Amino acid sequence: QVQLVESGGGLVQAGGSLRLSCAATGSIVSINAMGWYRQAPGKQRELVAAITSGGSTDYADSVKGRFTISRDNAKNTVYLQMNSLKPEDTARYYCAAARGMELLRRGDFSSWGRGTQVTVSS
Repeated sequence: QVQLVESGGGLVQAGGSLRLSCAATGSIVSINAMGWYRQAPGKQRELVAAITSGGSTDYADSVKGRFTISRDNAKNTVYLQMNSLKPEDTARYYCAAARGMELLRRGDFSSWGRGTQVTVSS
């Protein structure tokens, strides 16, 4: 099994920045893609950004140019750098891991974290 632990959320003013971290432990050899989903109250879950073990990335249109996903394979950690934050970015952000990018996009997760809250004030 793979365990994911997120950190780095908080309250920030519009235009500010936050960096989220997701540390993976356990049987991670099968994990080839990790990413960040978010969900705001009353809204559907949205894949914000994803990255493969080879470094390929994918972003939601709403965050392109503002968010950057990266990974440190030695630390088994994925990061989400969020800049120019907007109130509409307010949501609970969840780290997810899957055996491949398409599985991650489809919601076929190997593991799912508990989430970290991001609140952007106007």
